[in-house]
Amino acid sequence: MFSFLKKKKVISHLKLSGVIGNAGKFRQGIDYSSQEEIIKKAFSLKKALVVAITINSPGGSPVQSHLIYKLIKEQSKKTKKKVIVFAEDVAASGGYLIACAGDEIYANSSSIIGSIGVISASFGFKNLIEKIGVQRRVYTAGKNKSTLDPFLDEKEEDINRLKNIQLEIHQDFIDVVEESRKEKLNKNSGIELFSGEFWAGKKAKELGLIDGLGNAEQILREKFGDQIEIKKFEKSKGWLSKKLSSSENYAEKILSVLEERSIWQRYGL
Repeated sequence: MFSFLKKKKVISHLKLSGVIGNAGKFRQGIDYSSQEEIIKKAFSLKKALVVAITINSPGGSPVQSHLIYKLIKEQSKKTKKKVIVFAEDVAASGGYLIACAGDEIYANSSSIIGSIGVISASFGFKNLIEKIGVQRRVYTAGKNKSTLDPFLDEKEEDINRLKNIQLEIHQDFIDVVEESRKEKLNKNSGIELFSGEFWAGKKAKELGLIDGLGNAEQILREKFGDQIEIKKFEKSKGWLSKKLSSSENYAEKILSVLEERSIWQRYGL
């Protein structure tokens, strides 16, 4: 009786969706500069008990992933608000790194989780330009300025240098996961958690990469009851951005979309 008079519990809800970093000319990805204001707004809502963050990202820039992760952690500490993260289709690579900013992480049983690794991919065109009679002319100041030029033969020293950088970035990623998940990680499963492999939600829970299975509204109602008010914070695409995107060169747009799709398709999406 009189349940309608009960004060609703307010929850801030952020959604971060897309490739992290540069998603192409005039295409909006997830990066620090575009998300800083909206993240701070979600945490600044004084009535909010917690901040829920839904992530749907295959990863991208490790730098932008770290910046957003640190921003969420800083805002959580500053406002003393707990963070609950929900993975949708995928929270992999940098997407999972950001998810580690949560005090708890939940996912669907079919969500793709993990991919704790670093990748760098390119093409080699040396034989192609020789075949069509094109000469490559490169002038540099600094012997390593043309490192891994796709139109020149690979050098072992260049490959080793890149691999060493990748190992450093990979270790940074591992440190974030271990600090976030601590004793929750199942290191006795016989499965290497930091190999770059990824798993569906149920297996990710067994490995301790997430805390449970379920969608945002379901879990939030289980935790805080039916009398909740979810205040959504999502960055909208501005009029100028839409206008510029519509006038983008068609060939550039196609290449941008293909590049973005290739990142998603690593996870079968």
